Amino acid sequence: MLDLLVLATLIITATLLAWLSLRAWQAKNRFLKWGGTGLAALLSAAATLISVIAIVGLVKVHARTAPVPDLRVAGTPEQIQRGKAISDGFCSACHTKTGTLTGGLEMGEHFPLPIGSFVSSNLTPAGQLSRWSDGDIFRAIRNGVDPDGRWLIIMSYTNAGKLSDDDIPAVIAYIRSLPATGEPTRNPPDRLNLLGIAMLGAGMLPEGRPVSLGVIEARPVSPTLQYGEYILSYQDCRVCHGAKLTGGVPGQLGSLGPDLNLVKGWKLEEFVATMRTGIDPNGHELSKDMPWQPIGRMSDEELSAIYQYLTHLPNS
Repeated sequence: MLDLLVLATLIITATLLAWLSLRAWQAKNRFLKWGGTGLAALLSAAATLISVIAIVGLVKVHARTAPVPDLRVAGTPEQIQRGKAISDGFCSACHTKTGTLTGGLEMGEHFPLPIGSFVSSNLTPAGQLSRWSDGDIFRAIRNGVDPDGRWLIIMSYTNAGKLSDDDIPAVIAYIRSLPATGEPTRNPPDRLNLLGIAMLGAGMLPEGRPVSLGVIEARPVSPTLQYGEYILSYQDCRVCHGAKLTGGVPGQLGSLGPDLNLVKGWKLEEFVATMRTGIDPNGHELSKDMPWQPIGRMSDEELSAIYQYLTHLPNS
């Protein structure tokens, strides 16, 4: 609401400056006529440009849509166990701050510019999800849209939507099984400020990953390169380590991560130990931005699969 008021103020200011420019042009004093007209016109043009860009940004904020699938999750013990494994190794990186999936983490603090506030939601029944259908939760994970049709910005920036059609219901089953814990988080969780809206309107912020309506299948859990490829398809390693995992590039939203070809020089047990302790084989502590804790909760099979994939990356 505050940003809408700021936008309205900009539009009013641009209009007022344009009127002042016309008034100055009618002045008899040459200095006032030319100087006042030029300055007022320049400021009016700037305010108008910012307003137009912000309006485009607001349109983009409300443009994302995706259908709600007709889904009812059985919530079998097998689904809950699988959902817990995924949540421990992936969802908890953002949604666990003080309690299991209770949210409350300010994701905006990790961005290079103050573009807004993005608080991870409480996913237990104490939060909004207790009032969502299974289809609503599926859509939120797969396509970053909430039950009110609002764009879940951070969700759409992650690779969570690449979880398979079997794994997303498993996550839903696990979330439904949790006790109501923690405080309710705000709704909606993501709020761009005027800078963020303007950057979105100017094409300087991504609009989220494309909406996906197809079927996504996963390979069976195994310590193989192929399963490692699936894990890294939904994990967000590429946000920091680059599209090819060969290192981050300046200007990206995530921190600048190193080239993961470095793992080729590690033994499997060294890689597993690094993910579980936060200390690499050379005794260096991993960056505080590296979510090694949730990754370290993965099973030996899953970490072995990731290791197989990383040690078979094309040479950079």
